[in-house]
Amino acid sequence: MKKLVLKNRYLAWDDEIPFFYLGDTAWELFHKLDQQESEYYLRERKRQGFTAVQAVALAEYAGLTKGNAYGRLPLKLRDNLPDPGQPDLEGPYSYWEHVDFIIQAAQKQDLFITLLPTWGDKFNKCWGEGPEIFTPENAYVYGKWLADRYQDQPNVIWMLGGDRPLEAKHRRIMDAMARGIREADKDHLITFHPAGGHDSLEYLADADYIDFHTAQTGHSVGKCYESDAVMLNMRERSGKPYMDSEPRYEDHPACFNEKLGYHWNADDIRQNAYWNVLAGACGHTYGNHNIWFMNNIPGSYHTRTWQQSLTRPGAEQVAHVKKLRLSRDYFSLVQDGSLVRESYAGIGHLAAARGKGYAFVYSPLGLPFTVNLTGFQQAEYFKASWFDPRTGSEVLFAILPAGHEATVAPPTQGKGCDWVLILDAHPQA
Repeated sequence: MKKLVLKNRYLAWDDEIPFFYLGDTAWELFHKLDQQESEYYLRERKRQGFTAVQAVALAEYAGLTKGNAYGRLPLKLRDNLPDPGQPDLEGPYSYWEHVDFIIQAAQKQDLFITLLPTWGDKFNKCWGEGPEIFTPENAYVYGKWLADRYQDQPNVIWMLGGDRPLEAKHRRIMDAMARGIREADKDHLITFHPAGGHDSLEYLADADYIDFHTAQTGHSVGKCYESDAVMLNMRERSGKPYMDSEPRYEDHPACFNEKLGYHWNADDIRQNAYWNVLAGACGHTYGNHNIWFMNNIPGSYHTRTWQQSLTRPGAEQVAHVKKLRLSRDYFSLVQDGSLVRESYAGIGHLAAARGKGYAFVYSPLGLPFTVNLTGFQQAEYFKASWFDPRTGSEVLFAILPAGHEATVAPPTQGKGCDWVLILDAHPQA
């Protein structure tokens, strides 16, 4: 059976076929949805081109004290606290049988479950509900038990962490949990989900159990407008693959403040996706503010139900970045800022990358730019096409001679008018 491996800072199947990680954050999936709802959600994400779903075994919001859709809790009590060393498997259709069902349902849709053993407030309650229940000792036991349960399930990626920083005592818990996982499961990849505005290299740069690193560029201004710089910074600090496991969510109140009257939309989601991927990320994660929470009651902070949010524009469009990446030689792509002369600031800044016989330039506002065609050896000319991130269409518009600069103007300009220039090199006769 095929498994995921690492290749040239990217992910691939062990037969060297590229694997593009296109994830969705469904953190409360196991905790809130029943069987029928879970299958519906997974079918939609499969249709939309996703390849992975990020979900938490011990959920953030009352995940230890409020039962799942069938009223079941994940852990037994010891001294009036949920005990990670005692998963509750008793009675008909336990919590863990429901987790089994969802992971197997995802497999039927060719979707990975990126499985967080716990949300971070269960080992570091610097904010959130908690309670803190993990020690290095029971983290090892729990990690080993969980990995033993799913070691033969082919569609699992392990994701430690859960939106909390790691001090020394928390690092010991993570190391112990990872040791338990690795003892039972030597095949599945392991990564880490950090706190907002941080990346996993800040906490686990020396952790040999981490297969690829992630950042959370988050939902406030700052890192979200420089997410490609975050990716490149991760590249400089590690030889492992890297990606953004939580960028801006569609329908999330900007800066966590619904009073601003602006919720991140599909235009914003596309910017992070193309910035990050052209910075060499091994994939990308989409999120919708109503879906990660599996919201059922619309209001000012969660504006739609999770069902209404499944087909939001960003969710339908984000798979086009996967289409673009898989359309050319996959493993050779590297960021190359020398391809463009301009350096627009803020939300207009360009992203450029080149691979074997091709190059991509992303203009998030459709602003004109000058592309440098002098660095391609043995190229006689280029086919120049515009790729539309809203539709995934690709249209040839010019033949450009090699060895020169060329100024190009995308078909439209303004916010929401993002375009990718595709340059396909043709060798000299």
